[in-house]
Amino acid sequence: MKDSLSAAHQEKYSGVAALSICEALMLAINDHNLMPEKDIVGVLKDAAAAHENAVGLDGAAEMHKQVALLINRIISGHNSVRRP
Repeated sequence: MKDSLSAAHQEKYSGVAALSICEALMLAINDHNLMPEKDIVGVLKDAAAAHENAVGLDGAAEMHKQVALLINRIISGHNSVRRP
């Protein structure tokens, strides 16, 4: 593995790492009964809404659209967030 990555790869990998860390934290928060699942889903919905409402504001409409779609997939259980 190369020690130096291109800026594009660093940005991509940083995003994947951040998503993985946040998902793991949310799962741990739920597993330890620190926050109920409905509140965790509320946080995810707020995050998705922020990106849905940001579409077109900063010239990154496609990025915001795709981020909102990804978060909504997580909410619907098509990602690593566990559901009973």
